[in-house]
Amino acid sequence: MTVTDPAPASQAQDAATQQDAVYARLRQWVTVGRFRPGERLKIRQVATALGVGQMPVRAALQRLAAEGALVNVPHAGVAVPRLSVPAFDDLLQTRLLLEGEAAERGATRLDAAGRQALRDLSARMAAALARGAADDYLAANEDFHVLLYRAAGSPTLWRLIDTLWLQAGPVSNRLFDTPEAAGVLNDAHEDLLRALDRQDAAGVRRAVERDIFVAGQFVRQRLRQG
Repeated sequence: MTVTDPAPASQAQDAATQQDAVYARLRQWVTVGRFRPGERLKIRQVATALGVGQMPVRAALQRLAAEGALVNVPHAGVAVPRLSVPAFDDLLQTRLLLEGEAAERGATRLDAAGRQALRDLSARMAAALARGAADDYLAANEDFHVLLYRAAGSPTLWRLIDTLWLQAGPVSNRLFDTPEAAGVLNDAHEDLLRALDRQDAAGVRRAVERDIFVAGQFVRQRLRQG
């Protein structure tokens, strides 16, 4: 090999880029509850779903296991951890503290374009609930909260919230095990938008706390039932 031969370095960079992309996609899937608690993730099936080889999937799954988002199961690969009611309650209380703070800060910094984007996402959530599309609702809900929290301008606060989401994500789909949840899930978002229009940052915080608490009670109920 000569110093002018870029192929190995280029190939390594491409492989790293693909691994990062696979990791980001799988992390997002865990966060929005695409995988259920206790579900075993098979490398071949995940690779097929993503249209990639097995090596980047294996690396991504191990990264997620190192972060606590997945657990290694002897002789069975990796699986989504189960969440106990006490562990869920701990996550919920911590989310209320951190996300309430991020929402209040973000409300004071969000521009007109950001507020309109939140309105559009709220409309997407309402439409998803109307047609019973859980995955679409959860994806739009994530985008809604990411936009608001990132507007707070605190990378540290955002990293903490993102880590909590990763731990709570696998139980988020339990929301849709309760039929009456669909009728109220978007109410807090509408309250939040009205508070933004009033320039009421404390009202935005209360709306986010209500959103988290109400959704959390539905999930908690399902966890208690098993």
